[in-house]
Amino acid sequence: MSLEITEEQIASWPPEAQAVVRLLMAEITALRLEVAELRAENVDLKNRLERYEGPKTPQNSSLPPSTQHPHAARRRRTASKRKQGGQPGHRKYERPLIPTEECDATKVLKPRKCRRCGTGLSGVDSAPLRHQVWELPKIKPHITEYQRHRLKCPCCSQTTCAALPEGVPSGQSGPRLMAFTALLMAYFRQSKRRTSLFLGDLLGQRCSPALTVKIQNEVSRALEHPYQELRDALPGEDRVFMDESPTKQAGQRAWLWAVVTPLYAVDSIFMSRAGTAVDTLLGSEFSGFVNCDRAKMYWRVENLQWCWSHLKRDFQALIDSPDPQAKRLGHDLMRHVTALFKHWRAYHKGRISRRAFRCRMAPVRAKIDALLLRGACSGNKRFAGMCNELYSHRKRLWAFVDHKSIEPTNNTAERALRHAVIWRKTSFGTQSMQGSLFVERMLTVIETCRLQKRSVFDYVTKAVEARVAKQPAPSLLPGV
Repeated sequence: MSLEITEEQIASWPPEAQAVVRLLMAEITALRLEVAELRAENVDLKNRLERYEGPKTPQNSSLPPSTQHPHAARRRRTASKRKQGGQPGHRKYERPLIPTEECDATKVLKPRKCRRCGTGLSGVDSAPLRHQVWELPKIKPHITEYQRHRLKCPCCSQTTCAALPEGVPSGQSGPRLMAFTALLMAYFRQSKRRTSLFLGDLLGQRCSPALTVKIQNEVSRALEHPYQELRDALPGEDRVFMDESPTKQAGQRAWLWAVVTPLYAVDSIFMSRAGTAVDTLLGSEFSGFVNCDRAKMYWRVENLQWCWSHLKRDFQALIDSPDPQAKRLGHDLMRHVTALFKHWRAYHKGRISRRAFRCRMAPVRAKIDALLLRGACSGNKRFAGMCNELYSHRKRLWAFVDHKSIEPTNNTAERALRHAVIWRKTSFGTQSMQGSLFVERMLTVIETCRLQKRSVFDYVTKAVEARVAKQPAPSLLPGV
């Protein structure tokens, strides 16, 4: 909205007010001119910076892929000579026929007459062609009414009402309905309004957005104990993957942290990106390795493996730079990084042994260290600081070579955060602490069930059933 003050309006005011208004309008005009100049200067500086350093893209920086337009020009790979679609000899995916006795209905179809001469036909085909059609049944909610009688004692006239059986919730939503509603919001990333519409239109379950909030809080309380069990187990792990992503809570900036182990994951929301979150999640007794990027808050952990996928983007930024010296160093580093990933894939797929992998990595390691030392001593402000940091902490580059259980990238944590990032973009974060608890507990359960190849719907249903029965929820710890 813009406020327009005319001279006629000013003339109708007292002289003191006219002086103040004219003074303020003069200052506003001066500030607008200054803002316009600063904006023009900012645009000019950005253009000059891009010409000097090259544009920042997800391929050469830490920018997320979602910041780049889908139709933006990207570095194209060598075109494949294969045609689009399935390739000859690929595995065929089809829905197999189930046994006839498991079908809900069987219809026997026999031809009445010959299709050629019209003669009547009879008999039975010993091997008829089987055609099965899958269809959804008419969805109707299953409603159970409990009639609780209140009776008066003939002796003392005290009335007593029958209690609900064990395992029956006090509300109108059963455990399966609550678990399904929670998954619609957390697993399938639907808003509360769309969740209520889905339940009402497709399932015949009357539901309002306010009821979805109540169900959300009830499911969150059901998952509290197994979630805390997983958090308490983190300090005893020998290797974890960690990453963080910005989010919002009640309009304020917050951070979603993910800690992933081979068989479970823990998501937690903190109001800060500071290293205290690392201390809170891993504890002071943690002595394992952390796969992460080069962010300073992870440096408080002694054993780190820096992500080579992040380093690859840093080296690509050198290649994209207009500085010839940076380009040369970037190309030299990228050549050996390509060899690094080639040897790792061969080892990871079982084509070479651990001993052969370490032998092949020895010259790659020596050459990359030498290139980093060359960059650190070059005096070029564009990359000398980065190279000096990498060379000074080169132990954090090669933990995956020295230790068998370590991986060279942090892709595991980034994959675990991908679902949360997409959910955040559609929901714009949470509006309360209760909402954040639901998010971190549901994300933890979803990713842990994926890693353990368990049905997340079955688990959440059992957890809600346990809460209704006032029993502890089943554990998510491996081997429990």
